Amino acid sequence: MLRPGAIAAVATATLIAAGALWANHPDTDTPLPRGTQADLVVVRKSARRLLVYAQGSVVREYRVALGRNPVGPKERVGDYRTPEGWYVIDQHNPNSSFHLSLHVSYPSADDSTRALAAGYQPGGDIMIHGLPNGIGWLGRKRLATDWTDGCIAISDPEIEELYQLVPDGTPILIRP
Repeated sequence: MLRPGAIAAVATATLIAAGALWANHPDTDTPLPRGTQADLVVVRKSARRLLVYAQGSVVREYRVALGRNPVGPKERVGDYRTPEGWYVIDQHNPNSSFHLSLHVSYPSADDSTRALAAGYQPGGDIMIHGLPNGIGWLGRKRLATDWTDGCIAISDPEIEELYQLVPDGTPILIRP
């Protein structure tokens, strides 16, 4: 069963996938209305941006760091690529080694089938996360280069906000 807002999220995602929505990016210093909940997350790998949608509008945009080998979709464990395609934020992790993290449902059944057919393990543990514990003081400076094993990294204050905005079950579209 679709949760409230899921139909709107799918419609919004269709427009985003077609390139129709990419404007009016909010200032991350502006407080969000109390109770704002994301219904879609979109990562644009080539732009190094993560956009958070609620009811068809972008409510937040964050600069991200990706896997060390960011071009192309993740194909196997150890390729240092960030996946591409439709997934779901399926778990919040308050005990992450990277401040806080949100688990992305990679690998999908198709990802696993492709990897195994090619003779590889697909990998896993793809997260949206903050900085490694103990170096949060680096802030946005750590986002100047791609450094993860395939995850999507944002600053610690940003993951704290995102952690509250994105409920489990929220779709995420990771685009090239």
